[in-house]
Amino acid sequence: MNRYERQINLRGFGTEGQRKLRQSSVLVIGAGGLGCPALLYLAAAGVGKIGIADGDTICLSNLNRQILYSESDEDKKKAVVAGAILSHKYSDIEVNVFSKYIDNNNAIDILSKFDVIMDCTDNFSTRYLVNDACVLLNKPFVYGAIYEYEGQVSLFNVCHDHGIACNYRDLFPVPPDPSQIPNCDDTGVLGVLPGIIGNIQAAEVIKFLAGVGTLLSGRVLHYNLAHQQFYELNISPHPEAYRHMPQTELAFRNFDYSLSCSAVETIEWDKAHSIFNHDSRQSIFVDVRESGELPKAEHIPYIHLPLSQLSEGTKYFVDQQSLFVFCQHGIRSAKAVGILKKIFPEKNIFSIKGGIMDNHSPIKKIWHEA
Repeated sequence: MNRYERQINLRGFGTEGQRKLRQSSVLVIGAGGLGCPALLYLAAAGVGKIGIADGDTICLSNLNRQILYSESDEDKKKAVVAGAILSHKYSDIEVNVFSKYIDNNNAIDILSKFDVIMDCTDNFSTRYLVNDACVLLNKPFVYGAIYEYEGQVSLFNVCHDHGIACNYRDLFPVPPDPSQIPNCDDTGVLGVLPGIIGNIQAAEVIKFLAGVGTLLSGRVLHYNLAHQQFYELNISPHPEAYRHMPQTELAFRNFDYSLSCSAVETIEWDKAHSIFNHDSRQSIFVDVRESGELPKAEHIPYIHLPLSQLSEGTKYFVDQQSLFVFCQHGIRSAKAVGILKKIFPEKNIFSIKGGIMDNHSPIKKIWHEA
């Protein structure tokens, strides 16, 4: 008995659909809440070659949704564990493990080896990077994302009925401001939600490869778990989309995705002060506003280094371990943290939430009282 018998018997799928799956390859980027169920069902369906790309390790808080792993896998590499499980379960598929994060330097080389790319990541930086690489390589891109009780799925870079292919930047031409990006560690999730969204992503991949059904090209499928509701949003090419993405492979390799959309670590004023008071010798506040901006930061020890001059003043931070960066509202400080993190990846660098104008800012309180 063939393990694919029930699929082969399916009207409209048959032996031809199974043959297409067998001859196809899929790269799943992110072996977390979305990637785990997607990987299981792609392998079970008989996709001939499956790539797994993830540089993260397993922790206990993953286990409510990352169903490939168990308690004994703590601190192990996700891609390695996932690859071993799939290879053990299904001997007739090829599993390629990339135990690393996808970045500008390796994306083109890795993605070019696969027919379809599946985005199962949890950050905007990688999502925009992968989208742009898929556009350059003309690779189908299956997108999935979740937030609290909601999720969405779409198929990008594939022509729909009107002969038009949209990509992720047609939906969101530019990344959100770093201050608007939620912290994954602070955002809760029911494990079933990424399971549902990851399986819908896998279904789109299987349909696309086998040539069955109607695809989510030109459409975004939204799902609300709390109310058990689905609805769709039609999308079309955005006039600004291509202007914001690299047009060549060289431009792609030099494009600064981390600065444009990487979520940065933020901190409240009170906590920043607490850390500073505990270790003032290795901590420092940094004002990245331009000269003349008010209110002045006269009531905390800090150095003034405008964002436009930040890269020229890094000598001030060599002996510091914790940097608390602030501006007017927390927008420029988030960008500054992105720059500084590249230069000092080992340091604790935070953007102070809301900047000086935050309601909890001691500077603003003094400013109002003056």
